[in-house]
Amino acid sequence: MVTHGNVKNLVKILIGAAWIDGRIQPEERQYLREIAQAKGLATDPEIKPWLYELVPVKPQECYNWVREYLGDRPTVEDCENLIEAISGLIYSDGEVAIEEARLLTTLQELSKSHESSEPAYTALLKKIQKLYRRWVDVQN
Repeated sequence: MVTHGNVKNLVKILIGAAWIDGRIQPEERQYLREIAQAKGLATDPEIKPWLYELVPVKPQECYNWVREYLGDRPTVEDCENLIEAISGLIYSDGEVAIEEARLLTTLQELSKSHESSEPAYTALLKKIQKLYRRWVDVQN
């Protein structure tokens, strides 16, 4: 279950998702700083080095944060909220890098491996398919 205490982890995941293709786009940078400010984390000593690009985030760190954030048995709602948050960042620069698409796929697989109810999983799968369709539309 995602708690208020996980807000910091969510911001870390978003920063990691921005770094996942090896660089932060200007639109992603602005999006991240607005989110960090809104969540009251712009000056957090743990977040600040990543947010202001003093220290890069390795893809594996991002994946570890996702697993930590969702826990052992994520709910569909937790997964949907994370997908929405990540997609907001991903679409902020108008392009989806292969690494970003992989992150969404990994999130889907993580959810699938822990999901116990078929209807809930189906809803999550539809949401991911919708994101991919939007990505394809943006590419054309």
